[in-house]
Amino acid sequence: MTTMADTWGLHEAQFWLRGKQPEKPIEFAAELGMWNAYGHPEIEAILRDPATFSSDTTRLVPEELMPDPDYDLSAGSILQMDPPLHHKMRKLVSRAFTPKVVADLEPRIAAITHELLDTIPAGDRLELVADLAYPLPVIVIAELLGVPASDRHLFKGWVDKMFESADQVSLVKKDEKQDAAIMASLEGQKALADYLGVHVDERRKQPREDLLTKLVEAELDGERLSRREVVNFANILLLAGHITTTMLLGNAVLCLDTHREWDERVRADRSLVPPAIEESLRYLTPFAAVARTTMREGEIGGVTVPADQMLLCWVAAANRDERVFTDPHTFDPLRDPNPHLAFGRGIHFCIGAPLARLEGRVALDILFDRYPVLRTIPGEPPKFQVNPNMTGVRELALATV
Repeated sequence: MTTMADTWGLHEAQFWLRGKQPEKPIEFAAELGMWNAYGHPEIEAILRDPATFSSDTTRLVPEELMPDPDYDLSAGSILQMDPPLHHKMRKLVSRAFTPKVVADLEPRIAAITHELLDTIPAGDRLELVADLAYPLPVIVIAELLGVPASDRHLFKGWVDKMFESADQVSLVKKDEKQDAAIMASLEGQKALADYLGVHVDERRKQPREDLLTKLVEAELDGERLSRREVVNFANILLLAGHITTTMLLGNAVLCLDTHREWDERVRADRSLVPPAIEESLRYLTPFAAVARTTMREGEIGGVTVPADQMLLCWVAAANRDERVFTDPHTFDPLRDPNPHLAFGRGIHFCIGAPLARLEGRVALDILFDRYPVLRTIPGEPPKFQVNPNMTGVRELALATV
């Protein structure tokens, strides 16, 4: 059976895209020094139990793999926090992503989409990622934070450095290639942190009506966040605020292009746009894995995992678990229910999920209105992220007639 992964040459480690699943839903990978979880119910249980399965992965990372102490990238990182601090930090930004606030952004998202598409030179093609899927969510989140959206070319360079490695990090072996990949990632993270630090300092002197100012002025238990906490919090928001949506939009268009019958149906019935997006999130899950560490011994899927172990939860594989999804390797926007884990579960469920879904829906609707077809071009195959922990196009040339 030839799969989409074979056709487009996706990373060989992404077995779930090739119709394969491990025999066991959870197993220990001795060569990596960590556990892998693949099953949907097992991963859902892990993500819903932060007391046993902590989000603070830094405590188990060997010292030689840790970043420069002058750039502590975990302080203030909501992704690395456990309760009760996580609840307090999440509450700080939750007001910026309420259903009403997100819904009110729809006209602005539509306007940005039209503006970006209007700048494309006349012709019969577009490069979806460069022309729309990358700049749209970056502009939206940059405007919310209050940093110049015109600096998005800088963001892209730094972010590309963070995710350019094609290898999985091992906790038990060290090699030059891994060290180089870690250093490149840290360089990107440090550069973005330095950039955001300048804006944080400006907000302390001259507050504005933006999310960055709210973070600067916010208090937890009567104390304001440190500069580093604000920078790292903003860093996560900027990163998470655009990467998933960029991949979501590109993947949705690619799924419809490779399933032409669904492309026709979705174009004819726009009520199918949201479920088509949900199915693309399941079928081509943007972030394939999330990490957890065991605070105590825990049992998952009949397997006992000792305390102080690292787990990689392969949500992309879980999204094709045949125990949960009928015919999991088939793209079916009418799938109901569709309990995919692309946005996580539990206390760390993606706070920006409603915004990502809105951006995807608005952009797809406008693309359908403006272009009678969106087809990959023979001889110009899509290029995907090289990191096996990510599934998303980074270049997608499309014919529009």
